[in-house]
Parts: sequence; C-alpha cells; structure tokens
Amino acid sequence: MHTNVLMIASGKGGTGKSTAAVWLACALAQQGKKVLVMELNSSLRSVDLIAGISEQVVYDVADVLAKRCSVQKAICQSPFYEGVYLVAAPYSHTELHTEYLEDTVQELAQQFDFFLLDVGTGMGQPFQAACKICKTAVLVITPDMLSVRDGRTVCEWICSHSKAVPRLLINRVHSATLAKNDLKDLDECIDTVAAQLIGVVPESVEIRQALSKQNTLPQKCMAWKAFENIAKRICGQDIPLLMR
Repeated sequence: MHTNVLMIASGKGGTGKSTAAVWLACALAQQGKKVLVMELNSSLRSVDLIAGISEQVVYDVADVLAKRCSVQKAICQSPFYEGVYLVAAPYSHTELHTEYLEDTVQELAQQFDFFLLDVGTGMGQPFQAACKICKTAVLVITPDMLSVRDGRTVCEWICSHSKAVPRLLINRVHSATLAKNDLKDLDECIDTVAAQLIGVVPESVEIRQALSKQNTLPQKCMAWKAFENIAKRICGQDIPLLMR
C-alpha cells in the first residue's frame, strides 16, 4: 500500500483524540499532502463538527463498509484547508463491517498521501482492524494518571498484536510546563506508556474557540505550531520536539 496509514487512538475518552486527528490532517495538508480522515466509530460522530463538514455529510463510514454506497459518495472536503477530506462516523450506533476496511483504503490508495484512521476509544473491533493496516499508531494521552495508564495498556496491545509502530502524542499540556522549554515534567508519561514521543500539544483556548465556532485554528498559536511540527516529523523532517 503506497499511502501512509496512521491510526489515531486513545485508551480513554476526553484526550482530544478526534480534535488531534483533524488538526494533524490540516497540518499535513499544509505540507502539500492530500489527507483523508476516516472516523472509525460505531456512533458518537465528532469529526464533522471539528472539520466544519456537518452540513455536507449524507453517507457515513458505516454506509461505506456495509457497501450501501461507494466510498467516493461519503467523502467530504473540509473548508478549512485544501487537501483535507473526511468520512464521518454514523450519527447513531451502527455496526461497522471492519472486515472491508483494508479493501476500502486500498481502493483510495492512489488518491491520498495519508490516511488518518480515527478509531473509537479503547481496543474494540475498529481499533483492531485499523491496527492490521496502519503503519504508525499515534496514541493520544493527557498528562494524568488514568490516561497514561490506559495509554500503556493500548501500547502493549499494539506491540503484541500488530506490526504498527506506536508513537506518543501528549495533548492538553499546561503552558507553564512548556514555557520551561523542558520535557522533564512529562518524562513519567513517556516512560510509563513506553512509546516514542512524537509531539506535545498545549492546552489551548484557541482550540476551544475554533471548535465552538467551527472555524480554523489560528496559525500563530502554540497549538497550531505543535501540530505543524508533528506533521513535519511524520513527513521525515528533523524537527525539535519542543515548540519554541
């Protein structure tokens, strides 16, 4: 498969996983990449609001995987950045036929540079299906005990059951920690999860405002710079982990 497939996962809810998936896609698009975000969740749709496509969605990922429509009919383009496309989760609980996920991704492999598979929280069937086809598993945690512990459990499952490479994204980090230009306060998170760090995203009022208004993330804010650095790192550039 030519397209780079990344799974965006988390052990518990509330880590900002779907938000991270969308803004990472936007940052990759700014690097000249064409990106598809596929929300692999049986319910609890969220990427449509985050990406500003809620009025566009007619078909969802459940329709695609059940072969009720072609994948092309379910793809919506985000108004935020050229090059960002999305397939939303169903609005209400619906079984996902994840056995067809690999075929669906393969069908689109020549159209996109990156696939971001935003899987539901935990290690359910969508998570396991994505593990089979992804190159990199981005684990999104917040710097708290519950999230870190669950992140470790997810990381151990990935390492034991798939060939995916786990990478750690620590989200919603207080700006005072980052202002020190020092990662020592986050070392325990990294050591506990036991995955290589790919980026740190600060707690951000700009993200909350962008979500509430279904608008773009200001490119001068620290959160955008964090996603930009992660995107550059994914594309092979040697970028420092810290944002300053």
